[in-house]
Parts: sequence; structure tokens; C-alpha cells
Amino acid sequence: MSGYLTTHVLDTARGRPAAGLPIELFRIDGGPEKIAEKVTNADGRTDGPILPEIAFETGEYELVFHAGAYLTATGQPTGFLSIIPIRFSMSERAHYHVPLLLSPFGYSTYRGS
Repeated sequence: MSGYLTTHVLDTARGRPAAGLPIELFRIDGGPEKIAEKVTNADGRTDGPILPEIAFETGEYELVFHAGAYLTATGQPTGFLSIIPIRFSMSERAHYHVPLLLSPFGYSTYRGS
């Protein structure tokens, strides 16, 4: 099985996908290195895997969600959440899915399918 990474963001306060939210992906092993930068589409997803099969390597990564920019753009309360970093490890060649459930005052994540 080939490895790749996907993500999506749901705005739980508005009850819809979070469109237009900037996301960065960093590889942490060997020092932080930015390897991808995407913006969510109307479905709250990136248009393709944020880390496709061709670039996949096992290791430690960090997704950085620019929640403050999104919240400001959608007219929601800002000032509490600005940047949401989620650090995780991918230890085997598999599909990893890391969603973000977002509101102006909190968030949650999990390993999805």
C-alpha cells in the first residue's frame, strides 16, 4: 500500500466545511522543513493530498492550520485561536487522514480514514 496524507476542516460553529483556510505541512525529522502549502476548497478539503504518494516518507510531521485568518475572513470571533499546530507521526506506508473540527474557541482532531 502506498502512503499519503489528506486533511479537511469542518467549521462546527457554522455547521459547514471551512473553505479558504490556509494550511502548511512541515516535516519535523532533521529540523522543521516546510514541504507543502494549501488552502481548503468549498468542501473544506485540499484539492489533492497535502502529501501525495510520490513525496511520502515515514516520519514526524506537523500540519499548521491558520485558523485566525479563516475566522477573521468569515466574520467570527477572533483573538483566541490564531494558529493550530498538529504534530503527528506516520510510521508505515498507509493513508493518513488528519481532520480538524474548528470553532472560534476550541478545536479537536483525530486520525480519520
